[in-house]
Amino acid sequence: MVRIRVLVVDDHRIFAESLAAALAAEPDVDVSAAGSGPAALRCLERAAAEGRRFDVLLVDADLGTVPGAVPAQRESGSGPPPPGSDGIALVAGVRVSHPGVRTVVLAERDDPRRAALALQAGASGWVAKDCSLSRLLAVIRGVLREETHLPPALLTGVLRELTAARKHRTDSERLVESLTPREHEVLRCMVAGLGRKDVAARLFLSPHTVRTHMQNVLGKLGVHSTLAAVALARRAGVRPADLAGDVVERSGQLA
Repeated sequence: MVRIRVLVVDDHRIFAESLAAALAAEPDVDVSAAGSGPAALRCLERAAAEGRRFDVLLVDADLGTVPGAVPAQRESGSGPPPPGSDGIALVAGVRVSHPGVRTVVLAERDDPRRAALALQAGASGWVAKDCSLSRLLAVIRGVLREETHLPPALLTGVLRELTAARKHRTDSERLVESLTPREHEVLRCMVAGLGRKDVAARLFLSPHTVRTHMQNVLGKLGVHSTLAAVALARRAGVRPADLAGDVVERSGQLA
């Protein structure tokens, strides 16, 4: 019998233990639990090192949020938050570090926007926390067959959100394409979180010249702050400058 290894990630201990116990009763399911995103990532790393990787993560959508608080709504396409800081961030982190693991988000309420963000982050499913065990098992087995699972009531809203996100991305790409190569380099440094002096040192430019480039970037992108420029750049798929290994050479190009 092929066994399915499931990791439940939820900081509500009673719920996590109850769900893990219910899943463990299935003859083909091995289940573990983690109470936070960082703990889940450690479990994944340890399992991979021991040659017994997990197949599916069941992740609380509101992982790490204060009870009663409204989860932060991130701008579509603005890039994932740090891995493990909330449920959707954990999904994004797992997609990068453990691409073979399928993730399913467990939610207390239907939310087309957050469900769309979860799919963009790499989730294979979004299901209600109060769904039946048989439904959850069907989703777990389905995502292992490369299926994507959403509640029917969410389909229209999620498609609308994904379509809007794609339009924003297309508009953002067009704006980024208007930048000169040097301005694009400066934007990549901004996406990497570098300040004006660091950008100047990295690109062998004066701080005054970098300031001019940054102002030009903001003007061409039609935004008024570095934060807004970075969000737009991420929507357009601009990669941050590789601070570890991306060597910038003098090109002879006029600044």
